[in-house]
Amino acid sequence: MSRQTKIVATIGPASREPEMLARLLAAGVDVFRLNLSHGRPEEHRVVLDHLRRLEAEAGRPIGVIADLQGLKLRIGTFRGGAITLSAGQRLRFDADPTPGDGSRVPVPHPELFAVLDPGATLLLDDGKVRLRVVETAADHVMAEVVAGMRLSDNKGLHAPGVLLPYSALTERDREHLRFALEAGCDWVALSFVQRPEDVVEARRIVGARAGIIVKIENPPAVAALDRLIELADAVMVARGDLGVEIPSEQVPGLQKRIVAAARAAGKPVGISGQMLESMVEDPVPTRAEASDVATAVFDGADALMLSGETASGRFPVDAVATMDRIIRAIESDPSYREILPAPPPPRDLAPDAVIAAAHLTARTIGAAFLATFSTAGKSALRAARQRPEMPVLALCASLSAARRLGLSYGVQPAHLPNLASEKDIIRAASRLAVERGLARNGDACVLTAGLPVGAAGTTNMMRVAWVDDGEP
Repeated sequence: MSRQTKIVATIGPASREPEMLARLLAAGVDVFRLNLSHGRPEEHRVVLDHLRRLEAEAGRPIGVIADLQGLKLRIGTFRGGAITLSAGQRLRFDADPTPGDGSRVPVPHPELFAVLDPGATLLLDDGKVRLRVVETAADHVMAEVVAGMRLSDNKGLHAPGVLLPYSALTERDREHLRFALEAGCDWVALSFVQRPEDVVEARRIVGARAGIIVKIENPPAVAALDRLIELADAVMVARGDLGVEIPSEQVPGLQKRIVAAARAAGKPVGISGQMLESMVEDPVPTRAEASDVATAVFDGADALMLSGETASGRFPVDAVATMDRIIRAIESDPSYREILPAPPPPRDLAPDAVIAAAHLTARTIGAAFLATFSTAGKSALRAARQRPEMPVLALCASLSAARRLGLSYGVQPAHLPNLASEKDIIRAASRLAVERGLARNGDACVLTAGLPVGAAGTTNMMRVAWVDDGEP
């Protein structure tokens, strides 16, 4: 049985060599992520070259995400490297670059002071230190320690619920974005998005050269969720920073809401953040982590992402194999289809109706797979939206579209630019299905395409066929 929920693996020091990349692919990785917060562009280019060679050897498209760092607010440094804290202690936050001390914290973001009001919360070091703003001025704020015992150099700074006066694209991000587009990355992930204008700004640069993933990781992004989903090509529930910005007990419900909203819009949705975190150091996950992965699968996410587990962990291949086993176990559980949210109704478009009918037909006749043929891969996205029981064999005239479809639920993409007729489509689908172990000769399948073949945006045909790969 093929696995429907996809696995994204982050590449780092533990996984960037060609042999390890091949092992990760064999273990079950569908899409690879380059974290541009770390490493130099030339190092990422080497990894991308390795992946393209691996793609040619594997004979199937491999998607690559370039994840931009975004605006990550950080404090400056302290004399001695750190300060101790106690409840009720008052600290001055200002833009003076001089190292701080037990009464003062340098913050190289002076624009922040103008948007903070008394009563605002400041979170530092991933929420380990909490302060409340008590006084504000044009060039500084005074804050009182609520919780936390120690604060060291360059820790992250969050102001939950505060709309910050910054673009999601820093100058460094713009440089990295140019690199990602020139290098041919398939997806660009935007970090710390706050407003729809952030996505519009990125789209002006990206155009159609890559898909845009919007990461939901702060309250302003949650407030603008529907518009952000509309503007982006895919969504990532980035639970690491989201769990700092909002109370952790609210994250599970929000995860379900984001997944449902993205699926209703027909956009791929992934979940990231500490999914198998203990496997950075240990060869097996905790029971809680296994349950967390299972919950994400039950929620109906398209993809689950591994971060430190594969980037810097001691057991990158084991982490992928473990996630693969958990996903397969859940997808084969009798309760999975009962718990999985029902498919959203077709939108008022003929292609949506055709794909919904094709899915229903495939379920009714027990088809081995559902095949779609399109130029840009939109038919496959519509099929993935249904969360079908059977794999979706996506035949794409565009290589970039095929690579991006690796992020979508149940979709097995293939780049086939020279299909000219309905007969060609059936023959190609049959051959690939047999090669990939999705079907055997004589199995039923359901195919969709647009007639005339090759005309973009014209999915208007559904056909029941039987696999015949032409072999004796």
